[in-house]
Amino acid sequence: MSNSTQHAPASGLGKLLETNSILLLLGILLMISVGGLVEIVPLFYLKSTIEQVEGVRPYTPLELAGFNIYIREGCYNLPFADDPAAARRGGAVRPLLARGREHVRPSASMGLEAQRPGPRARRGKYSNDWQRDHMRDPRAVVPSSIMPGYAFLSKTPVNGAHLTEQMRLLRVVGVPYSDEQIDNATVDLAAQAASDDAGGADLQKRYPNAVLGDVAGKSSVTEEDALIAYLQHLGVSVDFKLYDDKANIR
Repeated sequence: MSNSTQHAPASGLGKLLETNSILLLLGILLMISVGGLVEIVPLFYLKSTIEQVEGVRPYTPLELAGFNIYIREGCYNLPFADDPAAARRGGAVRPLLARGREHVRPSASMGLEAQRPGPRARRGKYSNDWQRDHMRDPRAVVPSSIMPGYAFLSKTPVNGAHLTEQMRLLRVVGVPYSDEQIDNATVDLAAQAASDDAGGADLQKRYPNAVLGDVAGKSSVTEEDALIAYLQHLGVSVDFKLYDDKANIR
C-alpha cells in the first residue's frame, strides 16, 4: 500500500486554471484589481484620509512606553468578543475609530488593532486596580479569560532612555509633539505613574485627560504602570455625543 496521500483531480474551472498558466495569471490580476478597487474607491468619498478629531492628542511618555509594551507582548491579538459588562453600562462598547481619528500615535503594523484592542481594555471603563489584577492573574477577575498572565511587568522597570528620541522621531513622521513635551519626557514619565507626584498638574496641562497613577510614593516606574496608562487612554479622547461621523464625507 502506498503511503502517499491521494488527491482528487481538479475539475471544471480549477482544472482549467491549473493547466493554463495564462488564465491563472489573468485570474490573479483580476482578484488583485478587485481587491484594490474595494480598498481605494471608498477613499474618494472622504475629505481626508487622516481625519482631525477634537480632543485627540499624542501619547504621554508613559502611554507611549505602554504602547511599545503592548506591541512587544502581542496584546493586539486579543480576541474581539462582546463585553459581558456592556449591558450593565447601558449598551455595547463602541470599537475604536480608525487610525488618524482617535489616535495620534506611531504607525505600526498591528493588523486590526485599531478596531480590536480587546473588550476589557477599552474606554477607561475599568479602574487601575482592576487592570492590575487582570494582568497579574486574568482568571481571578474574568474566569473565562484566555489571556496569559503578565505578573512580571510589575517587577520590570520601564526603560525610558529611548522615549525622548522616539518622540523626536515620531514628530518627523507627523505626530504633533511639541518641544515642551519632548523636553519634559523623563519628568512626565514619572509624574504620571504616581498619584502624588508634584509634576502631575503640569503633565495634565501638556496632555489633557491624562490618567494619573493611583499609587502614592512610587520610587520607580514599572512596565505594568506603562501598560495600564496606555490601556486607560484607549478610546477616551473623543466625546461621541459630539462626534459627527459624517463630517469627513464629501
